[in-house]
Amino acid sequence: MAIIINLDVMLAKRKIKSKDLANAIGITEQNLSLLKQGKVKGFRLTTLEAICQYLDCQPGDILEYRADSKID
Repeated sequence: MAIIINLDVMLAKRKIKSKDLANAIGITEQNLSLLKQGKVKGFRLTTLEAICQYLDCQPGDILEYRADSKID
C-alpha cells in the first residue's frame, strides 16, 4: 500500500511554480521538493491546509491511496 502525492499535478494544473508555493506557505523549497517526491514520513495538517488554500483544492486532489494488494 502507498500514499501517492500528486502535488506536481496540482501545481501544473494551477500553473504555479514550486518556489512560489513554498514561499506562500512558509516552507523551504527543499522541504517542498521532498514532500513532492514522497520522501517524507509525514507532514503537518496545517501544511496540507495551507497547500490546499493556496492551490484552491481539496486534500484528495493532492493525496491518493493505492493498494498494492487486496485483503480478503
